[in-house]
Amino acid sequence: MFVFVASLSMYLLLVWSGGSIPVFEVGIGVVLATVLAFAFHSWNPTKSFSFKILNPLHWLTFIYYICVPFAIGLIKANFDVAMRVVTGHINPGIVKLEPGLKTDLAKMILADSITLTPGTLTVDVDDDGAYYIHWINVLDVSPKEEQVYGSFARWARRLAD
Repeated sequence: MFVFVASLSMYLLLVWSGGSIPVFEVGIGVVLATVLAFAFHSWNPTKSFSFKILNPLHWLTFIYYICVPFAIGLIKANFDVAMRVVTGHINPGIVKLEPGLKTDLAKMILADSITLTPGTLTVDVDDDGAYYIHWINVLDVSPKEEQVYGSFARWARRLAD
């Protein structure tokens, strides 16, 4: 379902010229999105169709995550990195963390949240779900999740698992 909604949205954004979108264009978008959704399913038959993404509460929760917990983490990380650059107290390194996320969507949300936050970068995610994160201030060889990326894993789990 995600592929259908994303494809249709992208098509409608591409044909939109600032005014209204003709019904004919919406019809073409629905047909193309349907073909892409079925093609995606045939390429990856282990993925099942889900209507969870159409739930408005799910979208509101995601918007809240972006506007509050992620924004707060982003602001704190910006100040932390700025202070480290000014003072020179930088101890970079790569740490391994295993948040235990089940779905690919949850893993992607966490990896993107980590990478978009200054001072951290998701280097790799193993098949078993282990994250290798480049961190600007390694204090411990095996740190706690809260030290590296705060509550992002809990939110990824809430949004996608």
